[in-house]
Amino acid sequence: MTDEDWEYMPLRLPPGVSRLTAATQLSIHAEFAGWELSNVRLYSDGTRKVVLRRKRRNVPLPGIIT
Repeated sequence: MTDEDWEYMPLRLPPGVSRLTAATQLSIHAEFAGWELSNVRLYSDGTRKVVLRRKRRNVPLPGIIT
């Protein structure tokens, strides 16, 4: 698969979000919108930068409200 077969969405989680809350939020996105985890970066201030990806489809799936 090439990069063109995927669509990506960056997501920023603020420092106050617990690991359990972040995991729950990402699980909901995976279950209901078809996203999967591509990359996570945790910064020293506690901010997480997450990149989600999903295969491109002809039928649009619901997005994520951030």
